[in-house]
Amino acid sequence: MTLVDTNVLLDLVTNDRDWADWSLARLEDAALAGSLLINDIVYAETSIRFERIEDLDATLATARIKIAPVSRQALFLAGKTFRRYRAAGGTRTGVLPDFFIGAHAAVEGWRLLTRDTSRYRTYFPKVTLIAPAT
Repeated sequence: MTLVDTNVLLDLVTNDRDWADWSLARLEDAALAGSLLINDIVYAETSIRFERIEDLDATLATARIKIAPVSRQALFLAGKTFRRYRAAGGTRTGVLPDFFIGAHAAVEGWRLLTRDTSRYRTYFPKVTLIAPAT
């Protein structure tokens, strides 16, 4: 199973000229390997590009992406990991969604398809990332 990060979906929804092809190819590869999932956080972040809930739901259905609720264990891990980030000098407050997403993948043992790897590699090193070569 592969958890898909918001940036990958937004690449496709916005037809990002730099990343849409990469994101589509990786999404297709991940689909061949198993189920594609997003969580509530990715759903909320992606919704900003849609006027109607029905349109977002139709897009996800077409891509065969299912919504997996975040477990309490993942929520707890996200909070603890975010606290560790802040204690290590992290000052950005808008990164908490990344910790929810990373913790969800970590607790469930899922791969994570993303373009934004820095926090995931640092705080969730056991999560297998599908990401651009760096």
